[in-house]
Amino acid sequence: MVKKLDTLRKHLKPGKVYRRADLYQWSTAVDRHLAELVEDGSVKKLASGLYYVPKKTVFGAVPPDESELVRSFLKDDDFLLTTPNAYNSLGVGTTQLYNKRIVYNHKRHGVFDLGGKEFYFHAKHRFPKKLSQEFLLVDLVNNLDELAEDKDEVLKKVLSKAKLIDRKNMQNSLVRYGNAKTKTLLSPVLK
Repeated sequence: MVKKLDTLRKHLKPGKVYRRADLYQWSTAVDRHLAELVEDGSVKKLASGLYYVPKKTVFGAVPPDESELVRSFLKDDDFLLTTPNAYNSLGVGTTQLYNKRIVYNHKRHGVFDLGGKEFYFHAKHRFPKKLSQEFLLVDLVNNLDELAEDKDEVLKKVLSKAKLIDRKNMQNSLVRYGNAKTKTLLSPVLK
């Protein structure tokens, strides 16, 4: 007779993040089985109701993919995962490295620890599906006060950079994603 725990175990895929509710289809005693799997190291608890099946490599266990982790946490695919480090690619004087993950989404707001990493969730009405240079410039100005760099120097370079990139796309990003202060600062440059 196959034990119920073995039935659950055979459905768990390495590298995948599961919500507790996802596992009811394979177990009638989810909490007890999860406790056993966590105890034997087959599963890692990431947060309340969120679990990860470690993927093993020759270097040890691999942490969960951050997008997969956020997707499972939100129970949604509609989010944008980014970091202030992305601003460094713009060439506007940002050089700091941040250990900060930002999640633009429609559901959650606040700081959440998921698997030992802090994620800063910001509930927004609008955000793009993927990062673009125009969005990053607007987002940088939206968050300028939170950066460690010389704000005046960075802003001066952002204003210069905004003149050089596609005006229509920049205007579109500003209208869709800019806060009032950002619109006030960037609008004159785009006329």
